[in-house]
Amino acid sequence: MNTSLDFGVYKSIVKREFCAYFATPIALIFLCVFLLLNGFFTFKLGRFYELGQADLRAFFLWHPWLYLFIVPAISMRLWAEERRSGTIELLLTLPVSLLEAMLGKFTAAWLFLGLALVLTFPIVMTVSYLGDPDLGVIFAAYIGSFLMAGAYLAVGCCVSAATSNQVISFVLATAICLLFIMLGFDPVIDTLLTVLPSSFADQLMNLSFLFHFEAIQRGVVNFADIVYFVSIISFSLLVGVIILDRKKSD
Repeated sequence: MNTSLDFGVYKSIVKREFCAYFATPIALIFLCVFLLLNGFFTFKLGRFYELGQADLRAFFLWHPWLYLFIVPAISMRLWAEERRSGTIELLLTLPVSLLEAMLGKFTAAWLFLGLALVLTFPIVMTVSYLGDPDLGVIFAAYIGSFLMAGAYLAVGCCVSAATSNQVISFVLATAICLLFIMLGFDPVIDTLLTVLPSSFADQLMNLSFLFHFEAIQRGVVNFADIVYFVSIISFSLLVGVIILDRKKSD
């Protein structure tokens, strides 16, 4: 398996893939939908004005659930479309390693998600105008949200590498990410504590996206939480590269 990494090639792939998002109206549509949903969840469902608090907890509260459908919709095409159209064979014959291709596609998609997050900045301006929020806590929550989006995306990349059907890729990625969310969901935690030893249940809870994101969202960026998300990203992308290599050999 060729896992060499040429940064020049890697940057070229990132640039190509990132620009490809804006070659069609899909990027604009996605960004508009993302921003509208964030506004709806924050101000309507999150009851931002009714709470009367100068913070963005109502904004970040919904990110794990919003990413659950938004991110797999982005990742499902990264490799599944290449397989469906047959262009993956052409890609693999080029002087590009599987690692470069996987990291390039992932980074471009992650930067696109980062752009979507940056465009929510008017919400920060709104809460700053209405009160005196702790900008350090908000900045930490943005970091946590970006890392969590990367973890969702890496899982989606891995699943997309395993199938040529975008719908199957979307469903499987959503199901896997939902599992990572539910392990930190209070009703599920209570159930696990009743049927499993508490030490084992705690270990399962530590695998949850929610557990680590909520820790960062409180304004405390622990090294362990960063390592968790980076580990999920690294492991998922590595598995994706292995899957591509196995399918290439078939």
